[in-house]
Order: sequence, then structure tokens, then C-alpha cells
Amino acid sequence: MIEVLVVDDDTRVARVNAAYVAKVPGFHVAGEAHTAAEALGLVEELPHLDLVLMDHYLPDETGLAVVQEMRRRGHQTDVIMVTAARDISTVRAAMRQGALQYLVKPFAFAGLRTKLEAYAELRRTLDGGGEAEQAQVDRIFGTLSASAEPDLPKGHSPPTAGLVRRALIDAEGPLSAQEVAEETGLSRQTAQRYLKLLERTGRATLTLKYGDAGRPEHRYVWATRV
Repeated sequence: MIEVLVVDDDTRVARVNAAYVAKVPGFHVAGEAHTAAEALGLVEELPHLDLVLMDHYLPDETGLAVVQEMRRRGHQTDVIMVTAARDISTVRAAMRQGALQYLVKPFAFAGLRTKLEAYAELRRTLDGGGEAEQAQVDRIFGTLSASAEPDLPKGHSPPTAGLVRRALIDAEGPLSAQEVAEETGLSRQTAQRYLKLLERTGRATLTLKYGDAGRPEHRYVWATRV
């Protein structure tokens, strides 16, 4: 489980954000903080903390000041800014201080879920260790900045693309169009159409599996797993 600290000066908003986090598989809310002092205290107290959702406008200090102090104390916990601050100077400062993402309030559950799923995908990629070729480095750096779905051509549905994407991400290995169809409840033709789209946009990689008859079966794997 990815342990998350939710920081927001508004207790109601903090509860809502914590509820959002709890709805995303693989994430657990380790604590909530409403001031800079509380946030720093919990960062010190929670030994297995992975991620902080950091508000910028706190009553006793800014969220970016909290991030600076975390780094000064040696805490390398990942940070996603979740704030109403939208001025470019604050966004730039967040980038320079290593925030992995920046989510502007107000947002719906889908907006936060997209950021969290991208973060989880990044962690899975990095946990593999070893060395990376340039193509994999590009995918790693693009994981958090890319949108959840590619720009969809006319006739394609974002929810359907999301179903296919989720099936590939959750799979332990390459899937055929038929397997994706069975997993998602889509027709084989629809699954194949979206798989080809994901392949064309670089999100999925095509592999071939040869059977006894010698005819290859097209199978797809989410690109960061390659």
C-alpha cells in the first residue's frame, strides 16, 4: 500500500480528499494535517510515509515552505501539490522543489485519481531498479506529465479507453484483444480498436505470440512494463 498524508487547512476539504484517496486501490491515508507544524510533525512520526498531498495555503506557513523543511531534514517523501494557488511563480517553485505533480482546486475525484494512478505507475516502474535505455527514461519522465488517456479521435470514448487502459495496467502480462474484452465486458472488436489506438500513441506495446499453427496472436502490454 502507498501511504499518504493529506495536508489542507480546511478540515472539511481534507476529509473529502482523504476519502478520495481511500477510493483508489493501492492507497491508504496515513494521516491528515491542517497546519504546517502538524504536517512536519506527522512526516517525522510516520516512518513509512510515501506521498504527501500538500496544500499551499496553510495558516502558519506555506506548503512549499513545508516541502523545503522536509528536504532540509532529510525526508525524501514524494509530494503532489493540491492547492488553489495557480500563479506561475508558485507552480515554478513547486517544480524546482521537486513536486511530482500539481493539481489545482477545485477538482473532481477523477482528477485526483488520475494523478494517483500515474504516481503508482511511476513507482512500479522505478521499483524495478537496474538500468534504463533512453526509451524507458522517456516513459518514466512522461508518466506523471501525460494525461490519463491519449487525445482521442472522433468516435472514441474516454471511459472506454479508460477501461482498456486499466485492464492493461492491472494485468500481470500481455493480453490479447479477446482477453481484454472478457476483462472489460467490451466486444472483441471494440477492445481491438482501442488497443490499436493505445499502441499508436505509445501507451501500449504490441507483442506477438506464435501458436502451433504458426499464425501470430497479437498481444498488448502497458508500455511502462516493457
